[in-house]
Amino acid sequence: MLKPHYPITTDRLLLRPFTHDDLDAVHAYESRPDVARYLYWEPRDRDTTQTFLDKRATRTALHDEGDAIDLAITLRHTGQLIGQTLLIWTSRQHRQGEIGYILHPDHHGHGYAPEAARQMLRLGFDDLGLHRITGRLDARNTASARVLEKLHMRREATLIDNEYVKGEWTTEAIYAILHTEWTP
Repeated sequence: MLKPHYPITTDRLLLRPFTHDDLDAVHAYESRPDVARYLYWEPRDRDTTQTFLDKRATRTALHDEGDAIDLAITLRHTGQLIGQTLLIWTSRQHRQGEIGYILHPDHHGHGYAPEAARQMLRLGFDDLGLHRITGRLDARNTASARVLEKLHMRREATLIDNEYVKGEWTTEAIYAILHTEWTP
């Protein structure tokens, strides 16, 4: 089980649980076609964003496999919400997890995604005792692949046309890192 102390602080960011007051900031990026392009969902209307925000606000601890910690990425000095990051506990038996992140495009290119995702790796390895953590993405999403590579995750698999998403076959890239390879 893992119930972190919040907020989680980095040099430039605060990672904290979502609240219902985050609706406008979350909808500002979830409604954008360029954000949803490589994700499983289409741009979200306000009501759909609210529904998913309500779920996210409850995802603050890992009690068993299948649970996720889903946190708001905020700028430390202003409190502005710029995205989200998560850690999913995918297997208790095999001690595995998965990380993910989404940033508002206005905040791309500043190193915020790897800074936030590094904290998810730390939670998974150091606090939960995971053996292996993966990151999965649409293989066309080269920017997201660069984030995982900055975290020293290796590309382990390319699954050609393995999912039918938004009316087309998509190729998935899978990155991973082992606890023994992790250096905070």
